[in-house]
Amino acid sequence: MSVENNKGRIAIVTGAGSGIGRAAALALLADGWNVALAGRRPEPLEQVAEESGAGARAFAVPTDVANAESVQALFAAVVERFGRVDLLFNNAGVGNPPGPFEDWTPDQWRGVVDINLNGMFFCIQQAFRTMKAQTPRGGRIINNGSISATAPRPNSPAYTATKHAVEGLTKTASLDGRKYDIAVGQIDVGNAMTELAARMAKGVPQANGELAIEPLMDVKIVGQSVLYMANLPLEANVLFHTVMATKMPFVGRG
Repeated sequence: MSVENNKGRIAIVTGAGSGIGRAAALALLADGWNVALAGRRPEPLEQVAEESGAGARAFAVPTDVANAESVQALFAAVVERFGRVDLLFNNAGVGNPPGPFEDWTPDQWRGVVDINLNGMFFCIQQAFRTMKAQTPRGGRIINNGSISATAPRPNSPAYTATKHAVEGLTKTASLDGRKYDIAVGQIDVGNAMTELAARMAKGVPQANGELAIEPLMDVKIVGQSVLYMANLPLEANVLFHTVMATKMPFVGRG
């Protein structure tokens, strides 16, 4: 879809200051979208906005997705500035706490759940409230899941459990969104080169207890996948989209 055709379309990207969120935000901005860049730290959001060269189409909104009031303020600010919300890329997330999971504290566990699950729900909830009330009605939500919900890594119960829950949110929101013309899908990413995944290049534990270096792919590829899903007409939906480094050890036994 051309930049001209996307003039005026409004997206919110959470976790937009780095990694997959940054790649998706830059892809959307390059394609002509107006993008609200949401994240906890304002400096990285401003850097993405400046790098995009999109001027007023890039709107940095510091947000803590684990806080329902902060999410509500995000959507209110976007509607006030742009008038509506056409797309939510529900991306913000964190990895597992360090060390063996039997040593994690309750607060470490809750910290992952608060962002990866509660934050996802708060954003979906506000997106529904906004999209069903606007004219024209409807919009699209893309949740960032993980292939960990299919094949977990060792010592990953917090991240893996929340990503299983995100899959449930995607399915139920997809069902509940039908009557409001809200399309809900999910992207599952394997080994994109981000700060979170950089350790793969140094060797990570495998199911058989060995350490192995894993292939990585350019995170810009994920941004293009999000863009593809975002530009579909609302009559079509990609419910689950997996994009991964071709040779990563995901399919098979190990």
